[in-house]
Amino acid sequence: MELLIGPRRVSTWSLRPWLVLKRAGAAFTTRDARYASEEDRAALRAVSPSGYVPVLTVAGEQIWDSLAICEWAAERYPGLWPVDATARALARSACSEMHSGFQAMRNLCGTAPDRPLVEAGIRFETPSDPALTRDLDRVVGLLGQMRRPFGDGGEWLFGDWSIADAFFTPVAARFRLYQIDPVDHGDDGEVDAYLKRLLAQPDYLEWSVAA
Repeated sequence: MELLIGPRRVSTWSLRPWLVLKRAGAAFTTRDARYASEEDRAALRAVSPSGYVPVLTVAGEQIWDSLAICEWAAERYPGLWPVDATARALARSACSEMHSGFQAMRNLCGTAPDRPLVEAGIRFETPSDPALTRDLDRVVGLLGQMRRPFGDGGEWLFGDWSIADAFFTPVAARFRLYQIDPVDHGDDGEVDAYLKRLLAQPDYLEWSVAA
């Protein structure tokens, strides 16, 4: 089983399923996609129907898109979604919103070779933009909303670690990179502590070192 990923310094979508597969204890290898030449891009299209990463190859079949890869993993490795049915549905809702929304945050607090996902010492100012403020308010509100009823039993978003934590790990890195203080967006300290725990995960630190 092989996971094809983008550059570790910037690829938020590659990080998410990598964290899930690592947490699941799956036996897989990781390969870096290449983009430098047209031949490289043609080779990528040969294994990725969308032309994007990440792509998981299993028994000769390609599974693309980070959320689809995570759902595939959840069907094979127990415990990647919350056990409680309501919590599980809300975890999926949170991941789906992260997967398709928050465009202002993606665009204005993006990653790039000089704005890496993984280096704790690099900082940029938070851009001033009303749409970004709305996105950040929503992210902080969403995380607080999930933590309050479901997170009391553990240190993660729904108590035990789940796919939702993988999906919000790159968000924690964006908050650090752009010096975003959750307290400025309605946090009482709970979300800030949670985001710091995400960045202290051993698997995330392993990814950072490899980057």
